[in-house]
Amino acid sequence: MSRAMDRRRFLRLSGALGSLGVGAPFALQLAAAGSAAGQSAPDYKALVCIFLFGGNDAHNTVLATDQDSWGRYFDTRNTGTDPIALMPVGAAPTPVGQTSSVTGRVSDLGSPEAWGGVLPITPRTAQRVPEGTNAASRTFALHPFLAPLQTLFNQGRLAVLANVGTLIQPTTKAQYQARSVAIPTSLFSHNDQQSTWQALSQEGARTGWGGRMADVVAGMNGQNTLFTAISTAGNAVFLSGQSVVQYQLSTGAQPAVVISGQQGSTLFGSSLGPSNLRSLITDTNVASNFAADYATTVSRSISAASTVNSAFSQSPVTGVATAPAYTNPLTQRVEANTLALQLQTVARMIAASSVLGVRRQVFFVSLGGWDTHDFQNATQPNLLAKVAHAMSYFDTALSNIGGVDRRGQVTTFTASDFGRSFTTNGDGTDHAWGAHHFIMGGAVNGGDMYGQYPTLGADVNGFNNPDNVGGALIPTTSVDQYGATLGRWFGVSDSDVDLIFPRVRNFSTRYLGFV
Repeated sequence: MSRAMDRRRFLRLSGALGSLGVGAPFALQLAAAGSAAGQSAPDYKALVCIFLFGGNDAHNTVLATDQDSWGRYFDTRNTGTDPIALMPVGAAPTPVGQTSSVTGRVSDLGSPEAWGGVLPITPRTAQRVPEGTNAASRTFALHPFLAPLQTLFNQGRLAVLANVGTLIQPTTKAQYQARSVAIPTSLFSHNDQQSTWQALSQEGARTGWGGRMADVVAGMNGQNTLFTAISTAGNAVFLSGQSVVQYQLSTGAQPAVVISGQQGSTLFGSSLGPSNLRSLITDTNVASNFAADYATTVSRSISAASTVNSAFSQSPVTGVATAPAYTNPLTQRVEANTLALQLQTVARMIAASSVLGVRRQVFFVSLGGWDTHDFQNATQPNLLAKVAHAMSYFDTALSNIGGVDRRGQVTTFTASDFGRSFTTNGDGTDHAWGAHHFIMGGAVNGGDMYGQYPTLGADVNGFNNPDNVGGALIPTTSVDQYGATLGRWFGVSDSDVDLIFPRVRNFSTRYLGFV
């Protein structure tokens, strides 16, 4: 068996152990972790993907507020048993139990009338007024519960990418209706579109574009491949590479990695139990080559876990070591924000990057619950508030790691299955296609909107929206362009971008300019 094949075997075996794979030697000077972790590598960069599982309703996330666009939006969504139309810019919150001057409805905590108006943002670059929009210029706003992101946008560390989605090539409404161009498979399927966003192929894909980027950077001088692709959200195809295997971490509590039985002071009441178990599962003095390889992998996995846990115990996330408490804006109760806890773990991993021997890292975190067919007013606002709370915390944490501002080395971006329908089904929205997303970081050309914000409006009363098919937006920017732009910033060459995103050459603009 070749040495290369041994490595592949170890990596695959490590995946079965929760992705605690084979890595470089672990004779690291952890005693110096407290000081070394605060020093950023001279060429360190990290990508952090925040995946919103279920399909976020982008129409209530980033809104066009010029009179023409807002009129079509409000007329369409201010209907049904529980209308989901948000209140206009400048509208004051209507106290619970009182009647809104905007809608004439009685306000309660779970109704848009109680939340106040959408929050205006002014992109640095004027958006082109698209076909079918009767406005002299476009104006925009964010959901009322995205105030922390409004602040980041105004400070220039957050950008909006408008109407991005899975595409094979640029597609018009006429081409879509005639099926005269290739269309992504299973457009409105959760599993297939999650996979297409993460891996550029439908469910069953084996590698994702985050993992393929990790493959490219794994050979960098001094790069410890074991800690290149990190998930705090379980196994994700986004991070699966040809050679790099994702390393999965727990969140919030210590230790970051738990290998049952061999950790702790006792096992089955015996103080010798943990050490004896460790000896058994790492014993390579066996007749079977397979068993010896397996034991070697387990031994290295235990060493890796010890390395991460030791580094975490000393990593100096000085700004905000612990994510601040989160209050649900609908109930006013303090509750867990799992996304903030995941980003807390990511921040600590970045703080330990020098100790761990990494110069490039790709992270995957997630938040579920976005499939708002029903009760959207009771679900999406709280989820959006969690995203804003978590991203704002992460920005603050990165601003002071051991006295070093690391924000310029980390680019965070959102992704989701798909957007949702412009029309309401009464109290929610249905699966659609294009959606708007956020990119955050010190290297981001923030305070601006990229891509083309679409024409809004359902095809009713003789109005024919060129961007609308059955309530879904045809994307004007592809996931391939989104990923290629991130990859270029990350250090992936043009030729490798072509290999990772083979469809990007179908689009006239390869890189979108947000970093």
